[in-house]
Amino acid sequence: MTKKEAIQGFDPNGVGTKNGNFIALPFDEQNAQIVLFPVPWDVTTSYADGTATGPQNILEASSQLDLYDPVVSKAWEMGIFMRASSEKWLTRNAAMRKKAKRYIDALERGEDVKTGSLASDLVAVNEACESLKNWVYLETSNLLDAGKLVGLVGGEHSVPLGFLEALSERYTDFGVLHLDAHFDLRNAYEGFPLSHASIFYNALKIKEISKFVHVGIRDFCEAEVTIAAGKRHKTYYDHRIKEGMFDGITWRKMCKKIVKQLPKNVYISFDIDSLDPHLCPNTGTPVPGGLGYQEAMYLLGLLVLEGKKIIGFDLSEVAGVGHEWDGNVGARVLYRLCNLMGASQGKN
Repeated sequence: MTKKEAIQGFDPNGVGTKNGNFIALPFDEQNAQIVLFPVPWDVTTSYADGTATGPQNILEASSQLDLYDPVVSKAWEMGIFMRASSEKWLTRNAAMRKKAKRYIDALERGEDVKTGSLASDLVAVNEACESLKNWVYLETSNLLDAGKLVGLVGGEHSVPLGFLEALSERYTDFGVLHLDAHFDLRNAYEGFPLSHASIFYNALKIKEISKFVHVGIRDFCEAEVTIAAGKRHKTYYDHRIKEGMFDGITWRKMCKKIVKQLPKNVYISFDIDSLDPHLCPNTGTPVPGGLGYQEAMYLLGLLVLEGKKIIGFDLSEVAGVGHEWDGNVGARVLYRLCNLMGASQGKN
């Protein structure tokens, strides 16, 4: 079926059927312009796990969303398709998570983790994380080569590194707009070089990323603050944002400053815990404070209004199956990310 045929045969005002597609849309991978790539991985999670099934939770919740987007006209017609989560990687995640949790629990108890089975567990987990990164790189590279716009859906926040590497081979200069409660700038947190808390420490090695703009940060260590003081970074701490608003600075004015920091090409890394925990109560590491839903959507929308080109994105740390509210919010964030990426590239 062609994209035109899919559009003509679909009623955007009808019942959202559970057809296995994101928001019950009629597209497949061939005729969709935007492909959502799920990465079911939460192996290095240091607090609460479960986000490996976050993509499935989002998918299941999405069928009850309405398609009309007041920001992007006829957005659904761009064509969005979400792949099914890999059973192979779900299975490997379950096995590696057991090893990682055994290791993390021992580490937090102050036990010796440098010898014996715990040391072997660490090696196995780190090898698996490296394999996952390579898989993500290969799959997203293939999608980009096929002319698709790509959004990655986690899983923990470690998972987009391979995607960022793939984009760095296609763009000589781009910035990262990072919405999060955490910097994720730790060096091999808890012994895992590819930890969920180390994604942007690792991304600093990608020279094509000229700017990291962090928004909503409110839980961090001293070493991360030192790194984030570097020239490639600009941080908008959550408490500073709130202080400014209390003093009468409008959110629009703040957002204009944030967007101005970014180059023409922008990658969005959206950790769901950047939002107020009322919107994501079961995420892996919730933190009081954060952005409201409309505040976050306004910032993302301003990127497009200011002429930035969204070259890719990830949405991470959405709680897994069984947490319907988290999936509901995640699905809405994901839909808007898709629509804005398409609009920024003239696809609507």
